[in-house]
Amino acid sequence: MLEDTIVAVSTPPGVGGLGIVRLSGKKAVAVARRIFRAKARPGRGFPVRRPILGSVLDAAGKEVLDEAFLTFFRAPRSYTREDVVELSCHGSPVILEEIVRLGVGAGARQAHPGEFTLRAYVNGRLDILQAEAVNDLIRSASATQARISMRQLSGTLSRRAMRLREKLVHLAARLEAAIEFPDEGLRLTPAGHARVLDPLIGEVERLVGSYRLGRALGEGVTVAITGRTNVGKSTLFNALLEEDRAIVTPYPGTTRDYLREEILIDDFVFHLVDMAGLGRPAHPVEKKGILRGQRIARQADGLLLVLDGSRRETPEDERLIRRFRAKKMVLVVNKSDLRVRINAKKLREAAGRAPLLEISALKGTNLARLRAEIRRSFAPSGDLWDEVILHARQRDILADILVALREARGALGAGVSEEVAAEELRKAVSLIGRLTGDVRSEEIMADIFSRFCVGK
Repeated sequence: MLEDTIVAVSTPPGVGGLGIVRLSGKKAVAVARRIFRAKARPGRGFPVRRPILGSVLDAAGKEVLDEAFLTFFRAPRSYTREDVVELSCHGSPVILEEIVRLGVGAGARQAHPGEFTLRAYVNGRLDILQAEAVNDLIRSASATQARISMRQLSGTLSRRAMRLREKLVHLAARLEAAIEFPDEGLRLTPAGHARVLDPLIGEVERLVGSYRLGRALGEGVTVAITGRTNVGKSTLFNALLEEDRAIVTPYPGTTRDYLREEILIDDFVFHLVDMAGLGRPAHPVEKKGILRGQRIARQADGLLLVLDGSRRETPEDERLIRRFRAKKMVLVVNKSDLRVRINAKKLREAAGRAPLLEISALKGTNLARLRAEIRRSFAPSGDLWDEVILHARQRDILADILVALREARGALGAGVSEEVAAEELRKAVSLIGRLTGDVRSEEIMADIFSRFCVGK
C-alpha cells in the first residue's frame, strides 16, 4: 500500500479562496504531468520548491478545468520523504474533487485519512508523538494548545522521552553488569539507586499529572448550569454565549432537554450545558429531562448552581447545594437587578468553600466576573510552558512506565534481587518505545492516523 502514489485534498472541507491537492509517491511527477500544463515550459522537469503557474486539464487533456500553481518537493526533502507535488488552485469543493478524480485516473490512488502523515512516520520524518502533534495543531481550539502542539511537533516531548530512555538503559546495563560480574564492585547502594531513580520517577509523575491540564486544553471542560426551574438558567446560558441559543419564557419547565455549546475563556474551551430545572416535574417529558440533567450534573467537571436572588431561599435550594457539595461548584445568585431577598450568608455556609457571585443574566451584570470565576474554579492549573500531555494514550503508557520505575525502586530499596529491578527497567524502556513509535503496533497506528483529516 505504501508503494502507491496517493492523492487527496489537503485543505479543510468547504468553499475558500484557495485549495490544495497533494500527490505523494514515486509517480507523483508523472501523474502531475498528465493533468497539469505549465504556462512556461519547465524544461525536462518541474523546478524544486518553486511554484510555477499553469492549468489543470480535463481527462481528455483539452479543456482547462482551473488555473493553478504547482510546487514540487523532491524526496527526501518533503513532508512524506517521498516526491510530493502540490497543486494550489481555487477553493471550490467541486474543482478540488475533480482534480483528485483526474489524479486517480492518471495513476494515483485516493489517500486514506492520515495517510500522508503515516508515510512521514514510516519514512522516519516524524515519530508517533510528532504525528499526534500534527493532528493536535490542525485541530487546536486555542492559541495555547497550538503552542504546545507546535513544541511537540518540533520534537520536545520526543527528546524528553529519549533522554529518559537513555538513562534507563544505562541504569539497566549497570544492574545487569553487577549481576554478571559480582566481584567488580559495580553494585550501587540503596541510596545510590534512589539518587538515580527518584528524579526519573518525579519527571514521569509530572508528565502523567500534566494530562489533566492537557485534557482541558484539548477536549474542554464540561460545566453544567443547574438549579430549580425558572431561576434563569437558560437566560444565563444565552448571556454567556452572547446569543439567543436557548428558548426563554417566564413559564417554569420551558427547557425539557439539554443544550450544549462551547465558549472560550483564557484559552480554555468550556462546554456549557443548559438543562431542565431540577424539581417536581409537571409532565412525563420534563421528568425525563430532569433525570438526564441529574446525570449530566454528576458527570460534569463543574457546576454553576443558579439560584433566584429575588426570592427567599427554600429547603429545596439547600438540598441541591448539599447534594452537589462534593463537586466543584460556583453558586450563582441571579436576578440581582431585582430586590435581593435571598440570604447569601446562609447559602455560603451550606456550600462550604464554593464561591458565590451575584449577577443579573438579563442585564449582563457581573458576567465578566463570572467568566473569570469559571476559569479559576474549573480549569486545572499547571505550567503551560512545561511539557503537557494531550492524549490519554500517552498518559496511559507513561502511567505504566511510572509503575515499572516504582517497582524497580521498591525492589532495590528492599534488597530484592537486582534481576527483578533490571526486568522492570527493561519493561519501562520497551514502553518508551511504544510511546514514541519505535516499537510499532498496528493497532496503535490505525487508531492514531484514523483521527486525521483526509489530506494530512
